[in-house]
Amino acid sequence: MATIGNFDGVHLGHRAVVAQLKCRSEELARPSMVVVFEPQPREYFMGAGAPARLSPLRDKLALLSEFGVDYLLCLRFDHTLAQTSAGDFIRHLLVNDLLVCHAVVGDDFRFGHERKGDFMTLVEAGKRWGFSVEEADTYHVDGVRVSSTRIREALRSGRFTEAERLLDRPFRIAGRVIHGDKRGREWGFPTANIAMERRRPPFTGIYAVEAFGIGETSVNGVASIGVRPTVPGPARTLLEVNLFGFNADIYGKRIEVGFLERIRDEERFESFDALKARIASDIKQAERFFDSRNKRASTA
Repeated sequence: MATIGNFDGVHLGHRAVVAQLKCRSEELARPSMVVVFEPQPREYFMGAGAPARLSPLRDKLALLSEFGVDYLLCLRFDHTLAQTSAGDFIRHLLVNDLLVCHAVVGDDFRFGHERKGDFMTLVEAGKRWGFSVEEADTYHVDGVRVSSTRIREALRSGRFTEAERLLDRPFRIAGRVIHGDKRGREWGFPTANIAMERRRPPFTGIYAVEAFGIGETSVNGVASIGVRPTVPGPARTLLEVNLFGFNADIYGKRIEVGFLERIRDEERFESFDALKARIASDIKQAERFFDSRNKRASTA
C-alpha cells in the first residue's frame, strides 16, 4: 500500500493522508509506504524559480518516520524519471517493483511525462493490474484547504502562528553553526552563522527568534536571513542569529531556529554605521517583543 507525493513541510494535510494510508494498511494487514521525490519535480523543471522548500529532505524523512509507516521510498527525480510515461510509471514501479495492492492519493495528484497521469489514470490502471485506488480526504483549517503554498504565504507575511497551526508545529530552520567573517563580533553584535546547505528559505528579513539545541532551554535572539545587501561579497543566503545573553562556543553544533515575530524587511544601507545603528534598533525591538511575551505568559 502506498501514497506518493512531495510532502513538503509534512503539514496537517499530509498527516491526514498518511493516517488514511495507515488505516487501510491495518485493515488489509499489508505494509504501508510513502514515496517521495528528490529533488522535487518542480525543482527539477524550474530550478531557482521553484517555490522555496518548507523542509529539506533530511527533516522531511524524519517527520514522516514519526508516523509509523513501514517504508519510506525516496526516488531520484532525474531525466529518466521525468521522461517516464504515466503508464510505465504504474507498470514498472507500482506493479512490478512495489507490488502495490492499494494507493491513496489526492484528486490533484499528477504524475508521468508532462503530468499526463492523474487520479482517474490510476483508477483505470488499477482495474487492469489488480490494485485499488482511494482518494485522500482534503484537510481544511478555517474552511480553507491546507497546502504548502498556503503555509509559504503565511510565513512570508510573518503570520507564524497561522503557519504553526497548519504545520502542527512551530516553523524552524535547522543547521550547523559555522564560522563567519566575524564582522558582527567586531561591531559588538556576535552572531551564530547557520549553514543553509544550499537551502533557499521561504522568506527573508529580520525576526525575533528562539534557538534550540544549545542548552536545556531555548535562547531568545534576533536573526537576519537573506543575502546581506550592505556587506560586499557573493550574494548567498545566510542565517545569522544574535543570541541574547549567550556567548558559549557552539561552532559545529546543529541548532534549530524558531521564528516568532517579523521585525522588518532586509534593507541595503548606505554605510556600515547606518547598518550598525539599525541592528541595535532591531535588537531593542526584539527584546521588547520578548518582554511583552513574558508578561502575557505570566498573566495567562
